[in-house]
Amino acid sequence: MPAPKPKNKAGRNLKQAIGVGVLLGALVILALQIPYAWYPLIAIAMGLATYEVWRRLYEAGYVLSLLVLSIGGQVMIWLSLPFGTSGLVAGFVISVLLLMVTRLFHHGRQSPPHNYVRDVAVGVFVLTWIPLFGSFAAMLSRMQRDGVSGASFIFTFMLCVVASDVGGYVFGVLFGSRPMAPAVSPKKSWEGFAGSIAFSCIVGVACVVLLLHAPFWAGILLGVGLAVSATLGDLVESQFKRDLGIKDMSGMLPGHGGLMDRLDGMLPGAMITWVVLNMLSAR
Repeated sequence: MPAPKPKNKAGRNLKQAIGVGVLLGALVILALQIPYAWYPLIAIAMGLATYEVWRRLYEAGYVLSLLVLSIGGQVMIWLSLPFGTSGLVAGFVISVLLLMVTRLFHHGRQSPPHNYVRDVAVGVFVLTWIPLFGSFAAMLSRMQRDGVSGASFIFTFMLCVVASDVGGYVFGVLFGSRPMAPAVSPKKSWEGFAGSIAFSCIVGVACVVLLLHAPFWAGILLGVGLAVSATLGDLVESQFKRDLGIKDMSGMLPGHGGLMDRLDGMLPGAMITWVVLNMLSAR
């Protein structure tokens, strides 16, 4: 049978995207081979992503403290290492409080703040979107179940993310004809979404059974949850960039755009992965 002709263009330099993707994958694998390297990798990535988003917001006229966003995000991530979700929540609450106070007196005590609610709300959004969700990716390394190490949980997450991305890309390019949310992201199709779920579920079942030695249904739950959350994350970032009138967050990753153009679906996916796999590790 002849191969189906693509209905849509890829929309990016595929060779560059694959090359950068391979390098990022190699970096992740290397971090998993070096003891205690996963948390620093996540912390650095979240720091760069926070700066990238802050820069775009600053250019659009938003007034946010980069110091509070950066240090607050690092506190959230590193407190989750010894204290888990309790440390993460404590770091998040402290960061939000500092954000509210520093924005209130950004122009001093004698000058009233302008667009206070808008800027604080966006700041809380950034803290949630990047370091809060990113902390769940970091905490995957703390999981253990019947002798299964944290590296296996991270591998499961990463492989499911890749499967979701590849499935959505292939099905979207070959078969995509019905847009999911044309007002937000015209290229995101229902066919691509179906491909994301299918690929993610297949890889999820394989990883959960072979790497985590857990029931197959957990792989289906993980695959569906990760594909849905990753797709919604893509839509959120698309609307974020649409509001700011930009195409990419930056040019940090050739073929992908900015770091958040690559992490937009992974970060909420990490949170869902932690929830699903944490239920397994608690059994």
